Amino acid sequence: MHHQHRMMYVSAGLCLLACLILTVDLTLGLRPNKNIAFTFILPAGTTECFYQTTAREDSMEVDYQVIAGSGLDVGFVLISPSGYRLISDFRRSDGIHMVDPTEDGDYRLCFDNSFSKLSEKMVFFEVIINSQSSIGGAQDEWVDMTMMESTGYKLEDIRAKIDTVYQHLERTRQIQTLLRTFEARDRYLLEDNLWRVSFWSCVNLLVMLAVAVTQIYTLQRLFDNTKRVCT
Repeated sequence: MHHQHRMMYVSAGLCLLACLILTVDLTLGLRPNKNIAFTFILPAGTTECFYQTTAREDSMEVDYQVIAGSGLDVGFVLISPSGYRLISDFRRSDGIHMVDPTEDGDYRLCFDNSFSKLSEKMVFFEVIINSQSSIGGAQDEWVDMTMMESTGYKLEDIRAKIDTVYQHLERTRQIQTLLRTFEARDRYLLEDNLWRVSFWSCVNLLVMLAVAVTQIYTLQRLFDNTKRVCT
Protein backbone atom coordinates (compact mmCIF):
# COMPACT_ATOMS: atom_id res chain seq x y z
CA MET A 1 0.00 0.00 0.00
CA HIS A 2 2.84 2.35 0.87
CA HIS A 3 4.46 1.49 -2.44
CA GLN A 4 1.27 2.39 -4.31
CA HIS A 5 1.06 5.80 -2.61
CA ARG A 6 4.69 6.46 -3.47
CA MET A 7 4.10 5.58 -7.12
CA MET A 8 1.07 7.89 -7.14
CA TYR A 9 3.18 10.80 -5.85
CA VAL A 10 5.89 10.09 -8.45
CA SER A 11 3.29 10.02 -11.22
CA ALA A 12 1.79 13.29 -9.98
CA GLY A 13 5.25 14.90 -9.93
CA LEU A 14 5.99 13.73 -13.47
CA CYS A 15 2.61 15.02 -14.59
CA LEU A 16 3.33 18.40 -13.00
CA LEU A 17 6.74 18.56 -14.72
CA ALA A 18 5.20 17.70 -18.08
CA CYS A 19 2.53 20.36 -17.61
CA LEU A 20 5.18 22.95 -16.75
CA ILE A 21 7.10 22.12 -19.93
CA LEU A 22 3.89 22.33 -21.93
CA THR A 23 3.12 25.67 -20.30
CA VAL A 24 6.48 27.12 -21.31
CA ASP A 25 6.06 25.85 -24.87
CA LEU A 26 2.59 27.34 -25.17
CA THR A 27 3.56 30.62 -23.58
CA LEU A 28 6.72 31.18 -25.62
CA GLY A 29 5.91 29.24 -28.74
CA LEU A 30 2.48 30.73 -29.40
CA ARG A 31 3.69 34.28 -28.72
CA PRO A 32 5.71 35.32 -31.79
CA ASN A 33 8.39 37.91 -31.12
CA LYS A 34 7.53 40.89 -33.31
CA ASN A 35 9.80 43.32 -31.49
CA ILE A 36 12.73 44.67 -33.48
CA ALA A 37 15.74 46.80 -32.51
CA PHE A 38 18.01 48.23 -35.17
CA THR A 39 20.97 50.60 -35.40
CA PHE A 40 21.94 52.12 -38.75
CA ILE A 41 23.93 54.93 -40.36
CA LEU A 42 21.83 57.71 -41.92
CA PRO A 43 23.95 59.48 -44.56
CA ALA A 44 23.90 63.25 -44.92
CA GLY A 45 21.14 64.64 -47.12
CA THR A 46 19.12 61.41 -47.27
CA THR A 47 15.95 59.83 -45.88
CA GLU A 48 15.63 56.17 -44.85
CA CYS A 49 12.29 54.36 -44.39
CA PHE A 50 11.45 51.07 -42.67
CA TYR A 51 8.23 49.07 -42.64
CA GLN A 52 6.55 47.24 -39.77
CA THR A 53 3.59 44.90 -40.27
CA THR A 54 0.87 44.91 -37.63
CA ALA A 55 -2.55 43.36 -37.14
CA ARG A 56 -5.77 45.11 -36.27
CA GLU A 57 -6.36 46.02 -32.62
CA ASP A 58 -2.70 45.55 -31.63
CA SER A 59 -0.60 48.27 -30.01
CA MET A 60 2.78 49.52 -31.24
CA GLU A 61 5.46 51.52 -29.43
CA VAL A 62 8.27 53.22 -31.38
CA ASP A 63 11.41 54.44 -29.60
CA TYR A 64 14.32 56.13 -31.40
CA GLN A 65 17.55 57.90 -30.46
CA VAL A 66 20.35 59.60 -32.34
CA ILE A 67 23.53 58.05 -30.97
CA ALA A 68 26.21 59.88 -32.95
CA GLY A 69 26.54 62.69 -35.46
CA SER A 70 26.72 66.46 -35.52
CA GLY A 71 23.80 67.99 -33.65
CA LEU A 72 22.41 64.60 -32.61
CA ASP A 73 19.12 65.33 -34.41
CA VAL A 74 16.98 63.80 -37.17
CA GLY A 75 13.47 64.13 -38.51
CA PHE A 76 10.99 61.31 -37.91
CA VAL A 77 7.68 60.53 -39.63
CA LEU A 78 5.27 57.66 -38.91
CA ILE A 79 2.71 56.92 -41.64
CA SER A 80 -0.21 54.51 -41.20
CA PRO A 81 -1.14 51.77 -43.72
CA SER A 82 -4.01 53.98 -44.92
CA GLY A 83 -1.55 56.79 -45.75
CA TYR A 84 -2.18 59.17 -42.85
CA ARG A 85 0.76 60.91 -41.19
CA LEU A 86 0.38 60.03 -37.52
CA ILE A 87 3.62 61.48 -36.10
CA SER A 88 5.99 64.11 -37.43
CA ASP A 89 9.13 65.14 -35.50
CA PHE A 90 11.59 67.72 -36.82
CA ARG A 91 15.22 67.72 -35.72
CA ARG A 92 14.77 65.70 -32.55
CA SER A 93 17.45 63.71 -30.73
CA ASP A 94 15.00 61.10 -29.39
CA GLY A 95 11.33 60.22 -29.21
CA ILE A 96 8.84 57.70 -27.82
CA HIS A 97 5.50 57.25 -29.60
CA MET A 98 2.57 54.90 -29.05
CA VAL A 99 -0.05 53.77 -31.58
CA ASP A 100 -3.07 52.07 -30.01
CA PRO A 101 -4.96 50.47 -31.63
CA THR A 102 -3.10 49.69 -34.84
CA GLU A 103 -4.45 49.05 -38.31
CA ASP A 104 -4.01 45.93 -40.39
CA GLY A 105 -1.09 46.55 -42.76
CA ASP A 106 2.39 48.04 -42.98
CA TYR A 107 3.38 51.12 -41.02
CA ARG A 108 6.15 53.26 -42.53
CA LEU A 109 8.85 54.71 -40.28
CA CYS A 110 11.01 57.34 -42.00
CA PHE A 111 14.12 59.05 -40.62
CA ASP A 112 15.15 62.29 -42.34
CA ASN A 113 18.65 63.79 -42.46
CA SER A 114 18.12 65.90 -45.59
CA PHE A 115 18.74 69.15 -43.67
CA SER A 116 22.34 68.09 -42.95
CA LYS A 117 24.65 68.42 -45.93
CA LEU A 118 27.87 67.14 -44.35
CA SER A 119 27.24 65.07 -41.21
CA GLU A 120 25.90 61.52 -41.17
CA LYS A 121 23.96 60.27 -38.14
CA MET A 122 23.92 56.97 -36.26
CA VAL A 123 20.33 56.18 -35.28
CA PHE A 124 18.92 53.48 -33.01
CA PHE A 125 15.23 52.60 -33.02
CA GLU A 126 13.07 49.88 -31.48
CA VAL A 127 9.55 48.80 -32.38
CA ILE A 128 7.55 46.95 -29.71
CA ILE A 129 4.38 45.14 -30.79
CA ASN A 130 1.87 44.02 -28.18
CA SER A 131 -0.17 41.47 -30.09
CA GLN A 132 -3.61 40.51 -28.81
CA SER A 133 -4.12 37.70 -31.32
CA SER A 134 -1.23 35.59 -30.03
CA ILE A 135 -2.40 35.94 -26.43
CA GLY A 136 -5.93 34.98 -27.36
CA GLY A 137 -4.73 31.93 -29.29
CA ALA A 138 -2.69 30.75 -26.33
CA GLN A 139 -5.61 31.17 -23.95
CA ASP A 140 -7.88 29.00 -26.13
CA GLU A 141 -5.50 26.08 -25.65
CA TRP A 142 -5.95 26.28 -21.87
CA VAL A 143 -9.72 26.38 -21.56
CA ASP A 144 -10.38 22.73 -20.64
CA MET A 145 -7.01 21.74 -19.12
CA THR A 146 -6.73 21.32 -15.30
CA MET A 147 -4.34 19.61 -12.95
CA MET A 148 -5.12 16.63 -10.74
CA GLU A 149 -6.97 17.51 -7.53
CA SER A 150 -4.18 16.05 -5.39
CA THR A 151 -1.73 18.76 -6.50
CA GLY A 152 -3.96 21.66 -5.54
CA TYR A 153 -2.89 23.72 -8.58
CA LYS A 154 -4.46 24.58 -11.90
CA LEU A 155 -2.68 24.96 -15.18
CA GLU A 156 -4.26 28.37 -15.59
CA ASP A 157 -2.56 29.59 -12.41
CA ILE A 158 0.81 28.28 -13.58
CA ARG A 159 0.33 29.84 -16.99
CA ALA A 160 -0.58 33.21 -15.43
CA LYS A 161 2.60 33.21 -13.34
CA ILE A 162 4.81 32.26 -16.29
CA ASP A 163 3.10 34.87 -18.45
CA THR A 164 3.81 37.51 -15.80
CA VAL A 165 7.47 36.47 -15.62
CA TYR A 166 7.70 36.58 -19.42
CA GLN A 167 6.29 40.11 -19.53
CA HIS A 168 8.69 41.29 -16.83
CA LEU A 169 11.67 39.74 -18.63
CA GLU A 170 10.62 41.27 -21.92
CA ARG A 171 10.25 44.71 -20.36
CA THR A 172 13.63 44.29 -18.66
CA ARG A 173 15.21 43.48 -22.02
CA GLN A 174 13.67 46.59 -23.56
CA ILE A 175 14.92 48.80 -20.73
CA GLN A 176 18.42 47.31 -21.00
CA THR A 177 18.43 48.03 -24.74
CA LEU A 178 17.49 51.66 -24.11
CA LEU A 179 20.15 51.96 -21.42
CA ARG A 180 22.75 50.65 -23.89
CA THR A 181 21.75 53.36 -26.36
CA PHE A 182 22.00 56.00 -23.62
CA GLU A 183 25.48 54.69 -22.79
CA ALA A 184 26.51 54.75 -26.45
CA ARG A 185 25.33 58.34 -26.91
CA ASP A 186 27.00 59.48 -23.68
CA ARG A 187 30.23 57.80 -24.75
CA TYR A 188 30.08 59.56 -28.11
CA LEU A 189 29.54 62.93 -26.42
CA LEU A 190 32.40 62.22 -24.02
CA GLU A 191 34.79 61.30 -26.83
CA ASP A 192 33.70 64.30 -28.90
CA ASN A 193 34.21 66.70 -25.99
CA LEU A 194 37.59 65.12 -25.22
CA TRP A 195 38.68 65.62 -28.83
CA ARG A 196 37.57 69.26 -28.78
CA VAL A 197 39.33 69.97 -25.49
CA SER A 198 42.52 68.28 -26.72
CA PHE A 199 42.40 70.11 -30.06
CA TRP A 200 41.93 73.58 -28.61
CA SER A 201 44.49 72.89 -25.90
CA CYS A 202 47.04 72.09 -28.59
CA VAL A 203 46.05 75.23 -30.52
CA ASN A 204 46.47 77.39 -27.41
CA LEU A 205 49.84 75.79 -26.69
CA LEU A 206 51.05 76.48 -30.23
CA VAL A 207 49.85 80.07 -30.03
CA MET A 208 51.66 80.57 -26.72
CA LEU A 209 54.86 79.11 -28.16
CA ALA A 210 54.56 81.30 -31.25
CA VAL A 211 54.04 84.41 -29.11
CA ALA A 212 57.02 83.50 -26.91
CA VAL A 213 59.30 82.94 -29.92
CA THR A 214 58.12 86.20 -31.48
CA GLN A 215 58.80 88.16 -28.29
CA ILE A 216 62.27 86.66 -27.91
CA TYR A 217 63.11 87.41 -31.54
CA THR A 218 61.80 90.97 -31.23
CA LEU A 219 63.86 91.63 -28.09
CA GLN A 220 66.99 90.22 -29.72
CA ARG A 221 66.53 92.44 -32.77
CA LEU A 222 65.91 95.44 -30.53
CA PHE A 223 69.15 94.97 -28.60
CA ASP A 224 71.08 94.26 -31.81
CA ASN A 225 69.85 97.52 -33.35
CA THR A 226 70.72 99.46 -30.17
CA LYS A 227 74.27 98.06 -30.13
CA ARG A 228 74.87 99.04 -33.75
CA VAL A 229 73.68 102.62 -33.17
CA CYS A 230 75.99 103.11 -30.17
CA THR A 231 79.02 101.85 -32.04
